[in-house]
Amino acid sequence: MKSYFLVLFLTVFSCSKKAESISNSEMQPSEIQKNIVYGKELILNTSKYFGPNGSISQHSNGMNCTNCHLDAGTRDFGNNYKAVFANYPKFRARSGKIESLEKRINDCFQRSLNGEALPKNSPELLAMMVYINSVGQNVPKNTTPKTSGITKLKLLTRAADPEKGSIVYNQQCMQCHGNNGQGVLSPNKTGDYFIYPPLWGKNSYNTSAGLNRIKNLSGFIYENMPYNLASHNKPILTQEEAWDVAAYIISKTRPEKFFKEDWPNLKTKPIDYAFGPFADSFTEKQHKYGPFQAMDDFRKKNN
Repeated sequence: MKSYFLVLFLTVFSCSKKAESISNSEMQPSEIQKNIVYGKELILNTSKYFGPNGSISQHSNGMNCTNCHLDAGTRDFGNNYKAVFANYPKFRARSGKIESLEKRINDCFQRSLNGEALPKNSPELLAMMVYINSVGQNVPKNTTPKTSGITKLKLLTRAADPEKGSIVYNQQCMQCHGNNGQGVLSPNKTGDYFIYPPLWGKNSYNTSAGLNRIKNLSGFIYENMPYNLASHNKPILTQEEAWDVAAYIISKTRPEKFFKEDWPNLKTKPIDYAFGPFADSFTEKQHKYGPFQAMDDFRKKNN
């Protein structure tokens, strides 16, 4: 047991100088378990520690990691962490580099939480890495469970329609996320700052977040929304409705943040990333809403 925990810990912190100081004699399973518990707490109640009233610092938007990684990153088809331990460090086209888990977590803080990166070697960053890796500890290396990540829906033959999506939103989403998409605040504004997260506006994820891409958002919605009613085997929305309500959500304003180092190879930029420049002649509007089949065909032919 002790050797497993040591491997887990060293893998998590393989890119950190702190790992160099850890030895078999210094590492105890109880320390790893403590980090797992603390890491899960940080995933569930991120805002308690880093939100507008955070007890550690105040540099994120009030959302929690579990808003996008459901059930603390354990729910099947809920953007879970099950493939992380098996695949990180990994090459990511967005940066054009091999990325550590440390880098990936801080990307989420800067994009989905519209905040700032955590300091390297901070106890919180360590705990989150240990917890996230523990979720997929039994997944064989270099494999990806079918239940992980976000489902990619079948492409529509038309552009996704924000106006049709507004109807779906009013029927299925408004009761939790509000008529203005601003979510529902916890009454005392502590702990779980947003009971239901904002989908647009100043407290939502910014323009560079993964869920600001319609293919990601539509798949996430289809498998999981309305929350705790829909599931992989019993979706509530049709795929077409999921595309349209995703279009409605991404049509709304949100914090703008861009990273000049993103997509150094334009040919690898996702077809639903709606901000130029592009390696094709399709418009930003088509990259945002589709239809995507022509873009997909062009990509396959020219890459």
